[in-house]
Amino acid sequence: MESVRVDQWLWAVRLYKTRVAATEACKAHHVHINGLLVKPASQVKVGDRVNVWVGDRNRVLEVTRVLDKRVGAPQAAECMNDHSPPKPESPAVLSREHGSGRPTKRDRRDLDRMRW
Repeated sequence: MESVRVDQWLWAVRLYKTRVAATEACKAHHVHINGLLVKPASQVKVGDRVNVWVGDRNRVLEVTRVLDKRVGAPQAAECMNDHSPPKPESPAVLSREHGSGRPTKRDRRDLDRMRW
């Protein structure tokens, strides 16, 4: 097998839980192959560079082996080289003293700013 559908490959290497979710990501313009926007039926082959938004993170992957069936996580990791930038660290959690009462409006806004 030389090539496979991009939505099928994304599902097979466990980037999305379902093939429907992979298809929806392609339709929402979250998937690029070699810098070009693709449809779910576009073919992916060995050596292609796939940029995909998964959750809130941009993943840059190089295809080393094509799959059409879902495999285990260790085998899926062998089918791609990950060139993604490192995952951003989560901000420090704003902590409050136990028993200090409800947060004020200002405290709540500070918490919201840290979450986003």
